[in-house]
Amino acid sequence: MTDPKEKPVKRRPNGLGRGLSSLLGEVEKEAPVSGPTPDDGAVQLLPVDRISPHPDQPRRHFDDEALGELAKSIEARGVIQPIVVRPAGRGYQIVAGERRWRAAQRARLHDVPVIVRDFDDAETLEIALVENIQREDLNAIEEAEAYKRLIDDFGHSQAALARLVHKSRSHVANLLRLLDLPETVRAMVVEGTLDMGHARAIISAPDAEQLAKRIVNEGLSVRAAEALARDAKPSTGAKASKAPAERDPDIVALERRLGDALGLKVRVDHQGKGGSVKLDYSTLDQLDLICLRLSGGSF
Repeated sequence: MTDPKEKPVKRRPNGLGRGLSSLLGEVEKEAPVSGPTPDDGAVQLLPVDRISPHPDQPRRHFDDEALGELAKSIEARGVIQPIVVRPAGRGYQIVAGERRWRAAQRARLHDVPVIVRDFDDAETLEIALVENIQREDLNAIEEAEAYKRLIDDFGHSQAALARLVHKSRSHVANLLRLLDLPETVRAMVVEGTLDMGHARAIISAPDAEQLAKRIVNEGLSVRAAEALARDAKPSTGAKASKAPAERDPDIVALERRLGDALGLKVRVDHQGKGGSVKLDYSTLDQLDLICLRLSGGSF
């Protein structure tokens, strides 16, 4: 028999399941809105000026036009989905929902619905990362920087991160390699002028910055970017041996593009006028993600 005075051991969330519920914990959706009582999991109202953004939030770029549209929606209907916060000093710090908080301020709301939870730094970064990835709100550099922070500061492995976000380990590794690019090229990815496929193609090129500018100015394809990167590398004098059955570079580029979008390994077998597309998954959560993407989120 347990001692009734003994405090329950706090369990660390350990996966996503069907979304953020197993990280955030199940919340009572019909709980009455009342004054704040920290960490009870119920929906409460907090003044917007008592809430501050997390300084290490993975998302750095907020589209101004999209933020304005959300503000108009909030002005008309209010904040439908609560913001998740944690106690911080005399106020509260955002765990998930900074975009809604920003839009609520634009809509001149004085109070917003929140869920107050007591998360540590690692859990806070995990939840912020997962929420943004599920909403497809992060650009490739923001996602890579969040992975690096979880690895460097909290000891996560690439395999553990892949399980956390339900993507392949190679996807995590490829994103981390983007951080080897010059700062100017990374900024182009953040701004959306250079996509992840082009950026990956020039990672090992000797002058990635100049190549990136040329790719953008000339509107080059990923295949053309890869050719530029190959030509820019100094020759070793030895001819590379070709594979016995070399695959169509366009099909390989298509597989890479689909793989980057899904975070999974993709195989395209094209024959004549038809063929097949194979998606590899290693967990049921990844299968669930595939079903949700193919069904438009209504699976």
